[in-house]
Amino acid sequence: MESFLENNGMYRGIYCYFAGNEGNGLWCKGLDGILPLGWEWLGYFIAGFTIMLILVNGALLGAAIFVWGERRILARIHKRRGPNRWGPFGLLQPIADLLKLLIKEDLVPTVADRLVFTLVPVVMLMSLLLSLAVIPFAYNTYLADLNVAILYFVAVGSLSTIAIFMAGWSSGNKYAMFGAMRSVAMLISYEVPLVMSLVGVVLIAGSMSMVDVVEAQHVPFILVQPLGALIFLLGISAELNRTPFDIMEAESEIIAGYHTEYSGIKFALIQAAEMAGVLAASAVIATLFLGGWSGPVFSSQLGAVWFLLKLTFVAFVFVWIRGTFPRLRIDQIMAFAWKFLLPLAFINLMSTAIEVYFFGFYNAPANELGVITGDELWVMAAINSGIAVVAITLFGRATRDKMRPNPVKLHKLEPAGTVLGVN
Repeated sequence: MESFLENNGMYRGIYCYFAGNEGNGLWCKGLDGILPLGWEWLGYFIAGFTIMLILVNGALLGAAIFVWGERRILARIHKRRGPNRWGPFGLLQPIADLLKLLIKEDLVPTVADRLVFTLVPVVMLMSLLLSLAVIPFAYNTYLADLNVAILYFVAVGSLSTIAIFMAGWSSGNKYAMFGAMRSVAMLISYEVPLVMSLVGVVLIAGSMSMVDVVEAQHVPFILVQPLGALIFLLGISAELNRTPFDIMEAESEIIAGYHTEYSGIKFALIQAAEMAGVLAASAVIATLFLGGWSGPVFSSQLGAVWFLLKLTFVAFVFVWIRGTFPRLRIDQIMAFAWKFLLPLAFINLMSTAIEVYFFGFYNAPANELGVITGDELWVMAAINSGIAVVAITLFGRATRDKMRPNPVKLHKLEPAGTVLGVN
């Protein structure tokens, strides 16, 4: 059987249950399916459709659970109660919010470009679902194991920024346009260090396949690449419009930013895509830096459990950051990307390249070129941890004046109510 899904355990199980026969007995391990001979095409369709159904509904259900969990955790951080009316512990609050949005009128501004305005939720959800296709959720459990999976994730993830620009441009609203332009500026700024942070992972693993990256983590890459993990976390937070980088929909400045004019089910889909995007980013961080489905015991059997635990931890970190830090100004966000993250990403890339050369190629046997052992990964972890501490300290001190208001300049500001040029 020739298919990019042939190593997917879930796909194989569903397909063989329906279409197993003598012709594919080796692949299905002798399992006889319930469909007659010649109906294998229906088995293909049912297996593929079932996996896509699970993926789509799992993403939307995960978004609802994340919304509830985020609101409860933020309430704890802020010493509030949080959602607690609908269902036990407020568990039905996301369902109540969805029902409320479903019955609201779907308004479209008169001056809006109706076609582009309507396509925005579709493009945002498409970006999310396409990015989930290459994430291995457990051993042999994924939609596609691409040999360029990391590059693919970065590429399709950028579609959400195009959707945000579409929303701002098509709304015919100045506040929405401001939010959209901020989104484009942040994408250009943070995409560079984000991609550079992933190059170190690719160099060590020797592959852009996420499955290969997980299998290469004899030592979790968060220890081997501490700078890369930090840069990726901060960069993806900016692209996801998470606090403290949420200037594209800053309610204190531009109402709701790019989705100011959206209501009803369109608004619900945009919010679902945003929340599920956090889970997708958490899944990628768990895969690339925390070992994916691998755990201390029974990785093959309990891989989904270990993966879910790691994903939940990373999602909690996103919520923790949101509840702790205030929103930054646009100049602070740009300075943080170009004057702090970018130099750190360059240092991380150069140090990793040198280490991979010495450990993987310099004096290595011909049959082990590019192979880095577990002991060598621990040595790299020690070296890169020291580099991370020194680099963060130096560049933090060099850029901290750019990240906070200057008290001298604030003191020189004109008092409130003073008219310039009039004593």
